[in-house]
Amino acid sequence: MAKATWKGVVLAESDNYEFVEGNVYFPPESVKWDHLKITDTHTTCPWKGLASYYDITVDGDTNSDAAWTYLEPKEAAMHITKHVAFGGGIKVEK
Repeated sequence: MAKATWKGVVLAESDNYEFVEGNVYFPPESVKWDHLKITDTHTTCPWKGLASYYDITVDGDTNSDAAWTYLEPKEAAMHITKHVAFGGGIKVEK
């Protein structure tokens, strides 16, 4: 079981996750979407493709660009399509 939390709130939890380059990627159905809001931030990975970022808000506090996803990854990363990874002080346990 993998779990992502911030400020005591569970952001995602799943037994069915992908572990890529040291990050847990949670399937979209396991994410508590009410805490995430898409931003205009994007980065590019040479083998995964274009990453889109989310701000996370809990109890009025926002952690900017603290989660990301690959909505349309390159072929080598198709297994993490729309999965969400967390960083920026988000606690991820597996």
